[in-house]
Amino acid sequence: MAFKQVSYLLLVVLFLPLLFESSVVVNGRLLLPNQAKPDRKDYVAYARWLASQNSWGVLSTISTSMEGSPFANVVSYSDGVPGHGQGIPYFYLSTLDPTARDIEKDHRASFAVSEVPVGTCGSLDPEEPPCAKLTLTGKLYVVPNNTHEADIAKDALFSKHPIMKWWPKNHNFQIYKLDIENIFMINWYGGGKPITVEQYLQYAKMEKLAMTSFM
Repeated sequence: MAFKQVSYLLLVVLFLPLLFESSVVVNGRLLLPNQAKPDRKDYVAYARWLASQNSWGVLSTISTSMEGSPFANVVSYSDGVPGHGQGIPYFYLSTLDPTARDIEKDHRASFAVSEVPVGTCGSLDPEEPPCAKLTLTGKLYVVPNNTHEADIAKDALFSKHPIMKWWPKNHNFQIYKLDIENIFMINWYGGGKPITVEQYLQYAKMEKLAMTSFM
């Protein structure tokens, strides 16, 4: 009897992954690539999808401690409550961090995300064009406390990164927002794709992506 039970468990361990071979678990959610990924020719949809599906990226600022050199920092972010992203990245940064200190002197910043963490690039190298990458450039500002936007941003960040609620209060964490001025995205061969800030922010089809985001 014991032998049969062990054999059954081995079969389950070996074959259960095959049931989910078309799915990828990313950041605690089940992502179904074939359903969630927009058409690569729908550039605005693709950019908004990248922003909503990711949970971290690389935020670059103008360094105050290195005499104006660029400084890149891996940070967590959210563009909205999971499934209802608005495309605007919000960050929860401490003034003990160089990035927040840089912003006090120069608000210029760029934020880049890749399709790699989403899990839908397969065996592609991250630099290959079909493995999409999105760079949002603009100015980074503190979101004032006790405002409607602060409440929205906090819900967006804490729903995607619950641990943030427990980060030290004495580290002076504040909510920051990237005011987007330029968008650069590559999701296929042929260079950067044409996307205006207005198109990106006013994209009205996110509800269709919400069904497959953060399942």
